[in-house]
Amino acid sequence: MSQRFTVCKSDGNRRPSDIQGEVNQLFEGDEPPSGSGAEGDDDAAGAEVVVVVLKGDGNPKESSPFINSSDAAAEKSQQYDGKNMALFEEEMDTSPMVSSLLSSLANYSNLPQGSKEHEEAENNEAESSRKKPVKAPQLGTLMGVYLPCIQNIFGVILFLRMTWLVGIGGVVGCFVIVFMCCTTTMLTAISMSAIATNGVVPAGGSYYMISRSLGPEFGGAVGICFYLGTTFAGAMYILGAIELLLIYICPKAAIFPLEGLEGAEAEAALLNNMRVYGTLLLTSMATVVFVGVKYVNKLALVFLACVILSILAVYAGVIITGVDAPDFPVCLLGNRTLISKNFDVCAKTIESANGTVTTQLWRMFCDTPFLNATCDKYFTSNNVTQIQGIPGITSGILAENLFGTYYEKGDLIARTKMETVEDPDDPLTNANRYVLADIASFFTLLVGIYFPSVTGIMAGSNRSGDLRDAQKSIPIGTIAAITTTSFVYMSSVILFGACIEGVVLRDKFGEGVHGNLVIGTLAWPSPWVIVIGSFFSTCGAGLQSLTGAPRLMQAIAKDGIVPALRIFGHAKANGEPTWSLLLTACICEIGILIASLDAVAPILSMFFLMCYMFVNLACALQTLLRTPNWRPRFKFYHWALSFLGMSLCLTLMFICSWYYAIVAMVIAGSIYKYIEFAGAEKEWGDGIRGLSLSAARYALMRLEEGPPHTKNWRPQLLTLVSTDAEQNVEQPRLLSLTNQLKAGKGLTIVGTALEGTFLVNHEQSQRAEQALRKLMETEKVKGFCQVTVSSNLRDATSHLLQASGLGGLKHNAVLVSWPRNWRQGDEHQTWRNFVELVRETTAADLALLVPKNIAAFPSNGERFTEGHIDVWWIVHDGGMLMLLPFLLRQHKVWRKCKMRIFTVAQLDDNSIQMKKDLTTFLYHLRIDAMVEVVEMHDSDISAYTYEKTLVMEQRSQMLKQINLSKTEREREIQSITDSSRGSIRRKNPAAVTTQLSVTEDPPAASKEEKPEEEVQLIHDSTTPASPDTPATLLTPTEGAQSPGEQVQMTWTEKCDGEPAKPKPAGAAAPEGIKDFFNMKPEWENLNQFNVRRMHTALRLNEVIIKKSSEAKLVLLNMPGPPKNRTGDENYMEFLEVLTDGLNRVLLVRGGGREVITIYS
Repeated sequence: MSQRFTVCKSDGNRRPSDIQGEVNQLFEGDEPPSGSGAEGDDDAAGAEVVVVVLKGDGNPKESSPFINSSDAAAEKSQQYDGKNMALFEEEMDTSPMVSSLLSSLANYSNLPQGSKEHEEAENNEAESSRKKPVKAPQLGTLMGVYLPCIQNIFGVILFLRMTWLVGIGGVVGCFVIVFMCCTTTMLTAISMSAIATNGVVPAGGSYYMISRSLGPEFGGAVGICFYLGTTFAGAMYILGAIELLLIYICPKAAIFPLEGLEGAEAEAALLNNMRVYGTLLLTSMATVVFVGVKYVNKLALVFLACVILSILAVYAGVIITGVDAPDFPVCLLGNRTLISKNFDVCAKTIESANGTVTTQLWRMFCDTPFLNATCDKYFTSNNVTQIQGIPGITSGILAENLFGTYYEKGDLIARTKMETVEDPDDPLTNANRYVLADIASFFTLLVGIYFPSVTGIMAGSNRSGDLRDAQKSIPIGTIAAITTTSFVYMSSVILFGACIEGVVLRDKFGEGVHGNLVIGTLAWPSPWVIVIGSFFSTCGAGLQSLTGAPRLMQAIAKDGIVPALRIFGHAKANGEPTWSLLLTACICEIGILIASLDAVAPILSMFFLMCYMFVNLACALQTLLRTPNWRPRFKFYHWALSFLGMSLCLTLMFICSWYYAIVAMVIAGSIYKYIEFAGAEKEWGDGIRGLSLSAARYALMRLEEGPPHTKNWRPQLLTLVSTDAEQNVEQPRLLSLTNQLKAGKGLTIVGTALEGTFLVNHEQSQRAEQALRKLMETEKVKGFCQVTVSSNLRDATSHLLQASGLGGLKHNAVLVSWPRNWRQGDEHQTWRNFVELVRETTAADLALLVPKNIAAFPSNGERFTEGHIDVWWIVHDGGMLMLLPFLLRQHKVWRKCKMRIFTVAQLDDNSIQMKKDLTTFLYHLRIDAMVEVVEMHDSDISAYTYEKTLVMEQRSQMLKQINLSKTEREREIQSITDSSRGSIRRKNPAAVTTQLSVTEDPPAASKEEKPEEEVQLIHDSTTPASPDTPATLLTPTEGAQSPGEQVQMTWTEKCDGEPAKPKPAGAAAPEGIKDFFNMKPEWENLNQFNVRRMHTALRLNEVIIKKSSEAKLVLLNMPGPPKNRTGDENYMEFLEVLTDGLNRVLLVRGGGREVITIYS
């Protein structure tokens, strides 16, 4: 069968059944029957496969989610074949047919910036009325990219400042500036071409490319900088147009006359004229743009023609100077250039029929017109010379203009290498007669003034929505335009230096050549060609800036990345951005109020250079990161070229003006941080995210090289929380404590476990994850959340413990709350899970933090104005007990709490020396804390300890009776408790106090918190006593009391070890009292290990209560669980006894390594 496939339409007169049969045969691998439409080329190409588009079953499906499709494509995408595509029919809601996808792609139209909003607007419009057909873009490379770039690159600097730059910087210096700037734009164009050809670029061009390549933060910052640069460019063009008008076209139009003014007064009058006329011209231009952009676009070709004709006139004039140099005489007094408008003849005296007559020049420097007048000393000592301002290309003047001459403000423009008689000590007189430098000049200033003349390279990419083939036209047109303009600029530098006298080049406003525009003196056939052409071209460029800048701002506003700018996304009914135009005009007015072309140019240079720098950065990042989507059609790029372009941009920024560069960076940085904190989150697949992934991968690989040094240890917390049936977190204060512990920064993972299977509980898992994220945002916890689903909570928690984290970035500490109500019969699995978690953290060498009474811990909004954080350092845990209070005190909640450290001394320890050693140790650790050594001497185990151990073991024994029902088990435990407590009351009255009180139902909250030691000792007569347990029943008198007279009997531990005062008689029935020694056999049968542990817990609790009852937080070592799992419930009881009576407790287990060091 031939490998050639043809897609064709179905014949209108053929039956669907025939077509269906043919398709079935094709799927079975058979050749189609004759007449199937495959005839015609059989001899040349063999049999062709006819792929026929079949009608669907009429069931509506979703349109393609990948590309915005037209109505026809949407209808087509909703029709699928229900028989031949049955294998995929269940996925067609989310995975469209290829036919509909290709149809949508073929009908794709470029969307302007803010494409999401435009799509929504189009969809809404389509619902209400039939959508208008989209006109296909028709512009090619020449009209769409090349000529707009030429028009934007050639501008006011070429006509008004290029000759002055050559004169001040010299041919060599100016050529270096031009070459450096043109190289920068060429490298930027290469990077831009790569980005522009990496997929479809919607209209909006440069901002779209930067924001989608570098992310919303960089995109917004650079986009606003580009907007500001474009706006200030409009101000520069307007100032250039006003300068042409007031100095060269119509000087008498000045509102503030310059006649008779000198120095600062004349300069101020000129600037005021610029401000007034600039504001008027800005207002008129903004009105034109507001009325309709179509008028601006129609005039664009006229303005472009003016630019091209002006440049051609200059080249024609250069050629003509080689044959016949124009007559533009320059009058010099000594080597000083004279302002030519003040005299008519370049001579001191002239010979006439009446003899020697003085001239106007004589009268300028002498007090009378007579030959015996008193004249200026310099005028008397030097001769007047007239030279040609345009000696011609063959004159050899290039050698004199090779190197630059820089001036301070107010310096005389003098001809170099010309003799003059001058006394250095004589003051300058008649300064207003000479051509003076209006500003101080230096190399970096020239760079800042020149660079705006090479901007405008993105004019083509900004029109990408109007291009027939943007991916082909943008690279070719932009690079060709830069090549053309670079050739013109570089040749202009050489030709100006070869044709024009140096003093004329350095004469910025042409005062020495009768007020002519200097470049106009070189033009053919008349200087007015350049003057008029440059005036219209600058006006056109200003209109283009006022047209483009508002649209750029509108695009940024519609993207929604800067909330404060959303108002500027609104537009008129025809789409014109009214508010953005108003903002642009206001910012442009700031530039006009500066009123100096030379001061405004470096400002916009900064913003354009920053924009170009990030274009290069975007290309370099995408290339180095090898993003899978980075597949530009333009192949002539390299990351090294992009980095070179970026480096040149950064260098030029600081060369132009280091303080402007810093200001621009601060503005961009402020916008970046503002978008980061307040802006809408956008996921554009940007390069910065790719860079973050690469940096994260590199950092994780580095972390794998070995465990962190003790100095770098910080708690990487895995916080385990539980959720209720609605997937809401049950212990929100755990996250508050997590936030307070994160002064050490590091990793935070908040995890929770769900019971079930992932397929069934997927939605609950998502809800739990959302609840965790929301709570983390509320508590300001920076980290990640993770939800694990398993068949039981024990396994799910174990999976969290093992699988959380990645590589070297794993948790090293676990924060979990103490299980509430663990003594309740139905909560037995909760404490078993807790004990297993303790064992697993120990096996995994993880630190464990267990806050008890977590509901009593402070929230992030609370403040402790005083108090103590008490640390009970019983055993060495690697320094965790020292480090945690230090981290807590970094947080504002605990900042004013003082730290106290208690340690326990045994009988054979020297407590005084221990205190000295501990103080020294803390000094080396740089931790401020009070130190106290508590002496705990060996003492006999009290009867109360034995009885409490007995109660604990009897309870444990009863919990093992798994064959009993829940109700029976509770009753059995109650029976054991009654009998045991009766024994305690009888045999140890010094340690136990019996209280009589009227029974009241406590509120639900207090029931949960109430320790089980306070139980109602009223025996149910129907409950049988356990045969294993010696039960002492209450007397019938006690059992027969009415409900209103029930007596609640409780026993209370005395924390300070003092004997309790006896209560009134009636606490116990006299008939039930046994002899003390009758209990000895029961004590001897107790597990002595449990007795010793209970003794330790009681003694420690007694001491801690005595010393730290008023502390805001108590931290103490958490004992490990028994190796034999049969004693797990006893372990929980020991911890309860150890922490009984304390409000806030944080039990801490070390992770098996040192976490704090005395070394730097």
